[in-house]
Amino acid sequence: MSGHSKWATIKRKKAGIDAARGRVFTRIIKEISIAARNGGGDPAGNPRLRTAVAAAKAANMPADNIDRAIKKGTGELEGVTYEEISYEGYGPGGVAVMVDTVTDNKNRTASELRHLFTKNNGNLGAQGCVAWMFESKGLITVDSSKTDEDTLLSAALDAGADDVKTEDGAFEVITSPAAFEAVKKAIEAKGIPMASAELTKVPQNTVQLDQKTAEGVMKLMDAVEEFEDTQKVYANFDIPAEIMAKLEK
Repeated sequence: MSGHSKWATIKRKKAGIDAARGRVFTRIIKEISIAARNGGGDPAGNPRLRTAVAAAKAANMPADNIDRAIKKGTGELEGVTYEEISYEGYGPGGVAVMVDTVTDNKNRTASELRHLFTKNNGNLGAQGCVAWMFESKGLITVDSSKTDEDTLLSAALDAGADDVKTEDGAFEVITSPAAFEAVKKAIEAKGIPMASAELTKVPQNTVQLDQKTAEGVMKLMDAVEEFEDTQKVYANFDIPAEIMAKLEK
């Protein structure tokens, strides 16, 4: 899909590191609680909760943890009251950045994000300053060793997917939010294992970075990703393969 961010690929490579640090569990638990609070505790009737529970199981989260997170969301167990807030700003080179957070203290979150952006040569902007550059989409990732492209294409496109891309050893299926559940079910019905499935935001256009700017953008993205209130980060940059290879050394 035109304008798909390199950040999605980089995040996939970082997933193992994040899991080792326990960051994945924390974020999934927050997502389960929010989803249960907003749409009820039954995954069968709550698509957002169903997706969060599937992510929890894929990350090998214990069933007891999942159950507790749902009950905290529905109020059956006492827990922290979280609020969802999105922040927008710019990184080095004018890269547009959006940060979805879940927080129990929005003043702390805003202050810390402003500090992280400023420290890494970016600036936190007003609400709406970059949101118009992104589209809400469903993103399903499949390891290319788990299926062949024709089988995946047939299942995904017949179910209403917008596009299927190949990116660094994985297939990326892009859908509209409305078609996300149907496409996911169609892929499951074919017995194709999914590495991840989520609703995300995809940039309509990307900024290609030189090495110096890419290094600065990656420092900012890493800092924001590591912040405990961050759930997801979106950006509209792309890094040429030869520069990416240097950065990964």
